[in-house]
Amino acid sequence: MQEIKKRRIVIASVLKPVDDTRMLEKLGRSLAGTEKFEVFIIGFPSRYAMPNEEGITLLPLPFFRRLSLMRVLIPLKILRKCIQVKPDMVIVNSHELLIVGILNRIFFGSRIIYDIRENYYRNILLTDAFPKFLRLPLALFVRLKERFFSPFFHHLFLAEKGYLSELTFVKNNCTVLENKVRVPPSFQRVPKPGRIRLVFTGTLAESTGVFQAIELAQQLHQKNEAIELVIVGYCAQPETFNRLIQVIKNQPFIHLKGGQELVPHSQIFEAISEADFGIVYYPPSPHTANSIPTKLYEYLGCRLPILLQDYQPWVELCKPYQAAVKVNFSQPDLANILRSMKEVQFYDQAPAGVTWADEEPKLLEVVEKLLK
Repeated sequence: MQEIKKRRIVIASVLKPVDDTRMLEKLGRSLAGTEKFEVFIIGFPSRYAMPNEEGITLLPLPFFRRLSLMRVLIPLKILRKCIQVKPDMVIVNSHELLIVGILNRIFFGSRIIYDIRENYYRNILLTDAFPKFLRLPLALFVRLKERFFSPFFHHLFLAEKGYLSELTFVKNNCTVLENKVRVPPSFQRVPKPGRIRLVFTGTLAESTGVFQAIELAQQLHQKNEAIELVIVGYCAQPETFNRLIQVIKNQPFIHLKGGQELVPHSQIFEAISEADFGIVYYPPSPHTANSIPTKLYEYLGCRLPILLQDYQPWVELCKPYQAAVKVNFSQPDLANILRSMKEVQFYDQAPAGVTWADEEPKLLEVVEKLLK
């Protein structure tokens, strides 16, 4: 019997590492798992040795700094790798790779998909990732690129439902693939007795609430010395990292894992498994107003109780499962928080609709239709 030739799919990013959760664990493994596709993931080099998985080849880029001349050249290096692979489909998740996708369509007849993971216009304009004088012109340039090039793509994936209303250039040719959690099969929560461990995971930035999480932990620790905080994630901004180090200095109940280094997703799950509560808070901002943090799905999927910002969409997501304690981070009622942490019976039922299993069929339907 003649073996069916697998279709080749490239998933490419400029700044995300080759072992990025969405590219590898979600899109990559779902596609490779069908045995119809051979997946190649191009991205930032990972510090950790990652053996190729069945049906998945990792193609790391050379190391470069986020703000450097080398970054300007990276799309050409990604194009070169695509020329070597000759993919049937290219999925790009950065506005910097829109032209790379289109060139693959021209050269190889590749089907091309733009996986929109952020509202880049709002992120550039409303965060401190770039100098103030650059933010508006850069944001406008990126949005102009997206408006011009997106119609040439066969399909768009959206990582947030909110992008349907936020991104005016998105029409009907799109599918929402939310960043829901793929919990490892062997995962178990095993919090250690004798202390109350809070965890804050993911991107470490002003916009993700890391400093408010620290302040809350400090206040709770003053009331109960069993409280400790573990921070696990990557901080892209040197100024923010330096501030973070200063804030937690001489506070032995606060531990930092990662910081200036990208953290493997396995370490995130390890931290969740040992924690008693996760903290979820975003400072109010238009660029996150319609977002559901990936960590919220992760904590729900792992049945980790949550100290949750009193933000209605997130509260409604957690409410059916008794998953969270609402917190006013500006004026926290510490006594009530500690009492709820002790007395509430969390997760009276398993959360539904929070895992990648809900998104995978939509991914496969789109890809198989485009490559049939």
